[in-house]
Amino acid sequence: MREGAEDFLAAHGFAAAGRESLPSDASFRRYVRLHGGPRPALLMDAPPPQEDVRPFLHVASHLSAVGLSAPEVIAADAARGFLLLEDLGRDSMATRLDAGADPLPLYLDAAEALAALHEAPPPDGLPEWGAARMAETAAATFLDWWWPETFGAKPAPAVVAEFHAALEEMLAPVAARGFVHRDYFPANLMPLDRAPPRRAGIIDFQDAAYGHPAYDLVSLVEDARRDVDDAVRAEAIARYLAHRPALDARDFRAAMAACAAQRHLRVASLWVRLARRDGKPRYLVHGPRCWALLDRALAHPAAAPLARFLDRHVPHALRANPASLQEHAA
Repeated sequence: MREGAEDFLAAHGFAAAGRESLPSDASFRRYVRLHGGPRPALLMDAPPPQEDVRPFLHVASHLSAVGLSAPEVIAADAARGFLLLEDLGRDSMATRLDAGADPLPLYLDAAEALAALHEAPPPDGLPEWGAARMAETAAATFLDWWWPETFGAKPAPAVVAEFHAALEEMLAPVAARGFVHRDYFPANLMPLDRAPPRRAGIIDFQDAAYGHPAYDLVSLVEDARRDVDDAVRAEAIARYLAHRPALDARDFRAAMAACAAQRHLRVASLWVRLARRDGKPRYLVHGPRCWALLDRALAHPAAAPLARFLDRHVPHALRANPASLQEHAA
């Protein structure tokens, strides 16, 4: 463990606890499960300056205050990037699904928790997740990584400008309206034996922002990493809308299509960046799913600006993992 971790644990009664390192993903954060201490807990090791635990602490406090299940913060050393967190268990929604659990109850619980999260006024101080920022993040994967890998050169400045204009036109109606988790999908949800809406424990929320809630529902029911049955998808959307009766369902579904088009293009291209820059080609296996989900989103009129851009510049046959990486995607 990083220097200072042992002192932090000792100061809070966990010096003698057993340690189990948990698998890490694409960030600098590391987690250690602690056994035999005063209570079940996780150590989050988030080294500064690469990581900053203050957004996590801010959002965790908000989620708890609005009656949702987030890990309780047992102790914190924000300056050094150490947190002691409540252990919500070993099974995420993703592991339950992978083990063959009935998906419908899990998705309905997740949709109900999400509706409660979005109904609550958001906390102060969240960054913006609006049209300009969403266009910027999509360009950072699609134009900077997928495009050169596919066409052998960077896009011309006129193409870059046209892409940004198309994304901002598509996303302008999706004005920021409240809290968005930004990665609300099964790997970040923990099924709990609690009353709804606390039945879905929420983790990995440090990148939360102020944006349109449709983005989170897309993240849940159009998962980049797993197929979601159409009937389950429809039931989860219906459950969410039933808990937010003030919403205009037609407008919300249009916002979902616009958010889906941005997200699926960005993530389909993100797999290319992970393969080329980070040496993680295993994520390319999700490329075909993301491109298929993008196709579905582009069929909605709300996604027309991006659809027109792609029709002008990217033949449908090329809307896939780049040919140069196909051998890595098996």
